[in-house]
Amino acid sequence: MTSVVRTLPSTDTDPALRVVVVNGSPSRPSKTMGLVSAVLDTLGGMLPVEVSRIDVYRLGPGFTGTIERDEAPADVEAKLRLAEEADLLIAAVPVYRGSYPGMFKHFFDLVDQYALANKPVLLAATGGGDHHALVLEHALRPLFAFFQALTVPVAFFASAGDFDGTTLLNPRVHGRIEVGLADVVDLLRARATGRPQAHAEVPRPAQLLH
Repeated sequence: MTSVVRTLPSTDTDPALRVVVVNGSPSRPSKTMGLVSAVLDTLGGMLPVEVSRIDVYRLGPGFTGTIERDEAPADVEAKLRLAEEADLLIAAVPVYRGSYPGMFKHFFDLVDQYALANKPVLLAATGGGDHHALVLEHALRPLFAFFQALTVPVAFFASAGDFDGTTLLNPRVHGRIEVGLADVVDLLRARATGRPQAHAEVPRPAQLLH
């Protein structure tokens, strides 16, 4: 299900950044989305944002039964295009067995191979302890490198002890979020300002199609 999380009005000089969160957590509420909420609160204080969320565990049997993109039902196709056309993609997961959940991977198995090229992608993950933080560099970053996405240099991780319920409390994590976003806010603002008015198809080399 896709839902608008936060909308701040755009201005003539600073249009709203279209942020799409791909949420890989099966829980509702979740610590993963608690971390994302902290990211969105900080980002929303820096520039106008318009946020949508895709909960991969709520997409239903039409999604789980889709093997090839051209088989996707209309509602699943709409979610895939929403992610592909974002100005900023936030990929957020809980750590399972040292990696991201299978439903999260299945979603990106259906994303067009070229749709995320040069797109800013922010990585966020939660886990039971700090040792799970390596999932950001060893699993998530290589996934988006395949898509030739522009992953934000600073990724965000929070462990179970950083939360009260699903609310992120650890000031160290909040500080990392502030520093990480401050480093890329100009890039993101330029992304919103310079985006094309209509989605343009990316040329695909015929020999790579299958």
